[in-house]
Amino acid sequence: MNEDIEIIEKTLAPAIEANDELLVRATLSGLDATEIGKVLGETSPAARAMMFRSLPRDLAADVFSYLSFSEQTELLETLATGEVAAILNEMADDDRTRLFEELPDIVTNRLLSLLNPRERAKAIQLLGYPEDSVGRLMTPHYIAVKPTWTVQRTLEHIRRNGKDSETLTMVYVVNDQGKLIDDIRMRSFLLAPLETKVSDLMNDRFVSLQVNGSSEDAVAKFREADLPALPVVDAEGYLIGVVTYDDILDVAEQEATEDIQKFGGLEALDLPYVETPLATMIRKRAGWLVILFLGEMLTASAMGYFDQEIERAVVLALFVPLIISSGGNSGSQAATLIIRAMALKELDVRDWWYVMRREIMSGLSLGVILGAIGVVRITVWQKLGLFDYTEHWALVALTIFLSLIGIVMWGTLSGSMIPFVLRRVGMDPATSSAPFVATLVDVTGLVIYFSIAAFVLRGTLL
Repeated sequence: MNEDIEIIEKTLAPAIEANDELLVRATLSGLDATEIGKVLGETSPAARAMMFRSLPRDLAADVFSYLSFSEQTELLETLATGEVAAILNEMADDDRTRLFEELPDIVTNRLLSLLNPRERAKAIQLLGYPEDSVGRLMTPHYIAVKPTWTVQRTLEHIRRNGKDSETLTMVYVVNDQGKLIDDIRMRSFLLAPLETKVSDLMNDRFVSLQVNGSSEDAVAKFREADLPALPVVDAEGYLIGVVTYDDILDVAEQEATEDIQKFGGLEALDLPYVETPLATMIRKRAGWLVILFLGEMLTASAMGYFDQEIERAVVLALFVPLIISSGGNSGSQAATLIIRAMALKELDVRDWWYVMRREIMSGLSLGVILGAIGVVRITVWQKLGLFDYTEHWALVALTIFLSLIGIVMWGTLSGSMIPFVLRRVGMDPATSSAPFVATLVDVTGLVIYFSIAAFVLRGTLL
């Protein structure tokens, strides 16, 4: 595909240089909207505007929706007011709403004034729903039929009114009041005899989205329903729109990106990495870094508290990085598993006791494995003369073994329980980032390590 785009770009170069819109249009005529969007994304702003002007109005609106936000804003600044109005009036409702959401209010209000009365009313209605709600994702263009209709009447209705529908894969059945009572796949109408009643194709089982529900819940419902589109209803069950899978894919990608960024120890970015200003990037990253830095100060304080033990048994300091990193790693693993399971609705707050028991056993087993490796390492190094762990090397090995069991088990338990606590208090579990868990385990792990050392090595090294 990249090679095809390069060939198209080389073909377009002379036409763009000569400002020949007819030749540009002819070159792009064999491509679909997604391919044209990729070509435009690889060109300069001036060339992009020239190519965009050459497109038919309806195709231009489709292509515009496939451009990145920065490319869209550049085009809006380059095009004339009339051209911008034409694009916005032709855009799909959900794509236009997504664009308006990202723009400053003053710019959105100016663009709203360019819409015709019908499109402006729809845009204002969709923007009136809460941010990150299903209402912001839906489009009011769909096919609705009555249960008393025949298949023949339904197909005729689709031919007359289907052009503006967002999707023709699903047909929605409403009663005389406009309340949703079922959804039927288009294939059922295509395969049924023409005289069949719509009611005969119904099974009275359907999945719908609440207009004020969260987009995150919509992603989960799409995953369960496995349908290309889901109907949107209000609090009383009236059908008011549909959400299609392409919009949900965008939401799922955005949520996954935010979770990954939060888990990495930074605030979620509002724009792609390459489009985020440096000052914004620093601000998003500095907050958590400062918090984690202050947390690590507690680690230094803990080390200072045990300075006498370290002075008398210097060998203990050699294993601090090994011990602490193992606890942090196990905690990060557990947090990753639990946060992802929560995102996929595999776990709920009520499952905390099941998870705790499971992670205690996991932490114990992993601690024994790592502890055994630590004992073998100390024994081999001591026997081969690679390092002298003092005459009490066996007790040092036992200290490392028990410490790894305790710290790994504590890290696993902390990493798995923190997401439940955050969810319980209404926060995003992804906030329990890997660095946060690691910092917590660093501080507490030192206490566990030196406490075990003080018990095992009392009367010998300590």
